[in-house]
Amino acid sequence: MKQAVFIAIVSCFFSLSCTKDRVNELYTFYRPVYQTKAVVKANIKSDASQPVENPGKLVVKGNYVFLNDIDKGIHIIDISNPSQLKNIAFIHIPGCVDIAIKNDYLYADCYTDLVTIDISNPLDITVKQFLNGVFPHRYYTGFTADTAQVIQRWVRVDTMVSRRFTESVNYQKDFGNVLLFASSAAVGMAGATTAGAGIAGSMARFALMGERMYTVSESDLKVFNIQKPVAPSYISSVGLQNGMIETIFPYQDKLFIGTQTGMFIYQTNNPDLPQKLSQFTHARSCDPVIADNKYAYVTLRGGSVCGGSSNELDIINIENLLSAKLITSYPLSGPYGLSKDGNILLVCDGADRLKIYNTANLPAIQLVKKISGFNAYDVIAYNGIALLVAKDGLYAIDYSDPLNAAVISKIIINPTR
Repeated sequence: MKQAVFIAIVSCFFSLSCTKDRVNELYTFYRPVYQTKAVVKANIKSDASQPVENPGKLVVKGNYVFLNDIDKGIHIIDISNPSQLKNIAFIHIPGCVDIAIKNDYLYADCYTDLVTIDISNPLDITVKQFLNGVFPHRYYTGFTADTAQVIQRWVRVDTMVSRRFTESVNYQKDFGNVLLFASSAAVGMAGATTAGAGIAGSMARFALMGERMYTVSESDLKVFNIQKPVAPSYISSVGLQNGMIETIFPYQDKLFIGTQTGMFIYQTNNPDLPQKLSQFTHARSCDPVIADNKYAYVTLRGGSVCGGSSNELDIINIENLLSAKLITSYPLSGPYGLSKDGNILLVCDGADRLKIYNTANLPAIQLVKKISGFNAYDVIAYNGIALLVAKDGLYAIDYSDPLNAAVISKIIINPTR
């Protein structure tokens, strides 16, 4: 959902009102526009391409990138020619923040529901099924008691409030049912173990493995049977002990779950009831994780809503899954997502851009290239081409020759605020 962050941009214009103990405050807020759930579902359909405004998760499937626009829907981007990315269509899915793809079917959350969409023709999609109420943590109707309505979009409103310097503002009285914002909300991607599955990134909360889809919320792991991809069924929910869950990454028959305090490893011998094998604990921070052969790679980012102050890349030996051990750490500036292709490791280091490492001599790694010019968020490495989401656009980066890796194409993001 759109994250609410309080704000007031205070502006005293040094006019007569200021000298008389009055202050003018400029507020930016977003007023919700409601629709019924029935209307929202009926409007899930293909449309012409739209500007990317608030990018989130992405999945690569064939010649397409499916890029989430948070709480709004999914952009379909043609990557058949990586040097000319083309935004070709948009799927309206209000309340969508997570996606996964198997064969011709895309799975997405629509507020509390799971929707299955046939994308065999990306320009003319078809809704196949809704599983209602399977994501209760996504319940969100805004400031209304009418549970048949959901927020379909937000309208920006700027207003000036003049008050005495000692008076406080009653936001509910003055603004009604609105959310106030100080800055852009955080936007909320690397291995598929299922035949026909799309490649997701390290920030994903949906993961495919065999004939199951696993999803995580802050405190639980849900299991869906996708033996019939057109009609998933909900199986079970597994409570995750200390919560603060952020991401899930499938590798072989294991699930690597990133949390704000460590990494969980779950086995799926019984695919309907995953069992915890072990836990690796680290300082509190944001924590996407990927795995490859003997090692797991974790980026820690402090100084955010996750707390903590660590900014680093941890490399963890997972040969003994019952006793994962930290091998080495590398300092970073403010990392987010990461992806790996053979011996090439790509790390989004926020304002410090994209860093490309050679991991041929693990546990030692070598920084071979740093690409600047954007604020990197998440990346998928795929056959020498990296698809990277940044604050200002979706980038295609050719890393087939890591020493000479370079941006070859991008789609500009048009932020809503």
